[in-house]
Amino acid sequence: MELSCKSQYAILALLEMATHYESGEPMQIRQIAAQQDIPDRYLEQLLATLRRGGIVKSQRGSKGGYLLAREPWKISVFEISECLEGLDIKPGEDDTNSKSVDSLIVDEIWQEARQAANAVLQKHSLQDLCEKRDSRKQLNIMYYI
Repeated sequence: MELSCKSQYAILALLEMATHYESGEPMQIRQIAAQQDIPDRYLEQLLATLRRGGIVKSQRGSKGGYLLAREPWKISVFEISECLEGLDIKPGEDDTNSKSVDSLIVDEIWQEARQAANAVLQKHSLQDLCEKRDSRKQLNIMYYI
C-alpha cells in the first residue's frame, strides 16, 4: 500500500491544525499551505472534502478559516484516509462463484492485508502523530556551549 499525495497533504494540514487546536483560532488556508508547503488551491479542495466528511469545520468572516471538528485524539488516520480515498469495494457474493480458486486466494490475501493496514491506521490518531513529531524534534535539538 502507498500513501497517496492527497492523503499525505491532508494529514500534514491536519497536523498543522492539531498543533494549533488548543488556541481555538481557525487557521486560514494560506497559513496552513505556507507551513506545510502545500499548494493553496489543492489544499482548498482537500479541506472541502474533509469538511464534508466531518473532520474539519469552517468558519466564515474576517477571522475565518478551518478548525478541527473534534479533538485531535478523536480523529484517526484511518478516518482521514477513508474520507479522502473512499471505502474499498469488497467483491460481492455473486462474484465469488465466477472466480477461479487462484483468484479467490489472491483476494483473500489482499483482504487480509487491507484489514491489517486498516487496523494500524485506526490505532493512530492525529494526537499520536503530533506527539511523535514533537518527540523527534526534541531529539534533534543541539546544545552548543
